[in-house]
Amino acid sequence: MKKIFSLILFCVYCLCMFPLCTGCKKTQNGHSRYEIIAEYVPESRTLRGTVKVTFENVTNNELSVLKFQLYPNAYRKDALYKPVSTAYATSAYYAGESFGEIVISSVNGAKNWEVMGEDENILYVFLERSLFPEDKVVLDIGFMTKLAEVDHRTGVTKKTVNLGNFFPILCGLKHDGFYETVYYSDGDPFYSDCADYKMTITVPKEYEVAATGEIVDERTLESKTVYTMYAMNARDFALVLSKDYRILTAQVGKKTIFYYYYADEKPKESLDCAKEAFLYYEKMFGEYPYTTYTVAETGFCMGGMEYPALAMVSDAARGQERARVIAHETAHQWWYAAVGSDQIENAWQDEGLAEYSTLAFFEQYEKYGFTREDMVTEALKEYRSYYDVYGSVLGRTDTRMTRHLKDYLNDYEYRCLSYDKALVMLDTLRKSVGDKKFFAGLKKYYKENLYDIATPEHLIGCFEKVGLDVGGFFDSFLGGKAIL
Repeated sequence: MKKIFSLILFCVYCLCMFPLCTGCKKTQNGHSRYEIIAEYVPESRTLRGTVKVTFENVTNNELSVLKFQLYPNAYRKDALYKPVSTAYATSAYYAGESFGEIVISSVNGAKNWEVMGEDENILYVFLERSLFPEDKVVLDIGFMTKLAEVDHRTGVTKKTVNLGNFFPILCGLKHDGFYETVYYSDGDPFYSDCADYKMTITVPKEYEVAATGEIVDERTLESKTVYTMYAMNARDFALVLSKDYRILTAQVGKKTIFYYYYADEKPKESLDCAKEAFLYYEKMFGEYPYTTYTVAETGFCMGGMEYPALAMVSDAARGQERARVIAHETAHQWWYAAVGSDQIENAWQDEGLAEYSTLAFFEQYEKYGFTREDMVTEALKEYRSYYDVYGSVLGRTDTRMTRHLKDYLNDYEYRCLSYDKALVMLDTLRKSVGDKKFFAGLKKYYKENLYDIATPEHLIGCFEKVGLDVGGFFDSFLGGKAIL
C-alpha cells in the first residue's frame, strides 16, 4: 500500500520549511533545519548520505565550534559504552556478535572537523568564522552509517531496518553550550532541541517506509523508490524499513494514524488501541502537534521506543502487553516528542508521565484489562522489592529519582525509579489534589512547554499555577526522602 502524493500538501510544507520556517513556533533554543539525503543498501547494511544543517546561534555566547552527536558509534566493536545492556545483549544480537558505526567523510562550510568525545561520539566542527548571537551557518556533512544486526534502535532486524539516531545531529543546547552525552544502555541517552526536517531516502522498491515525517512524494525508478518527507518542530527523525510491511490507517480529524505490521495477528485491535489512546491524550493534555502518527511493528529487544510522530513496537509483544506498549509509546508523543525534558539527568520526567498517562488511559478503557489499582499496586510492589533486595545486598538503597543515567546500577534500578516510583508519585499527587487540578496542571504543562525542553521546575510551576503548593511533595520523592 502506497501513500498518495498531495501537491497541495507539498506546497504548504515547502512554504513552511523554506527558507525561514515562518509558520513554525520558535522554541527557546532556536530553530535549526536538516535536509537529509540518503540511500539504504541492504547488501552491505549501509546508509550513505549527506546532511545539510542550518544552525542559528541562539545562545548569548560567541561560538567557534559546533558539536554533533554520533550515536551509531556506540555500536562499534571497541566502544566504551555499549548501546545494549548485558541483560538484553543475547536477545538483541539475534545472529551473534555484530557491529556498526558512523563514518564522517566530509564537512563543507567549515574550517576543519574532527571526531572526538569520550567515546568517539562527538563530531567537532570548527567554523571558518565565529558565530555571534543570531548569526547563522550552513554545513554539508557527508556520512556513512553501517548497521549491526541487532534488535535495537539502530540496526537490521530479522524483518525490518531500524533507523533511529542514524545521522549526525546537533548536541542539544543547555546553559548556552552544547550538551555532550555518551550512549548509556540504561534509559534513553538523548537530549535534542526541536528542528525542521526534510528527508529524502532511496530504498529498494520492495521496501515500505514508516517514518517520523509525512511522506509527500514517492517516486519509483526502476528497482528503487525515492521517498520525500517533512517534519516540523521535531526533536529527531527516525524511520523503519521493511519488505514485509502491511499498512492500516485511521483518520482522526485532519490527522492520520498509520499502523505498519507484519506479524500482528490482530492488527485492527492494535490500530484501535493507538487511536483510542491518541484521542484520550488529546482530550486530557492538548492537541497533537503533528499531522501523522505512525506505529511500526519491528524487531526490538525491549517493549518499544518513541520518536517524534513514530513509535517502534516490539514484534515480541503480544495481547495485553502490546496494548500497554502502544499506549505508553503513544503517550511519549506528548511527553518527550512535544514536551521535551532532560532524559539524561531526569529520566523520570518523560517516562513517569508517559507511564502514568498510560494508567489514566486504561482507567477509562477497562476492556484492555488493566485497572488503576492494579497498576499502582504492581509498581509499588516492584519498587519495594527493589528497595528490599538492594538494601540487603548493598547495605543501603539509593532512592533518589533525580540522578544522571550513569548513576543507575542497571536497567532494573532505572525502571524501578523512573517508571515505578514515578507512577506511584504521580498517583499519590492525584489522590491528594483531585482529578480536576491534577489534569489541569498537566494540561498547562503541555501548553506552556510545547516544543521546548522542560525542567522539573517547569512541571512543578504549572501545578502551582493551578493553585497547588507541591514543591515540598516533589522534593520528598525526587530527593529520596519519601517513604513508600
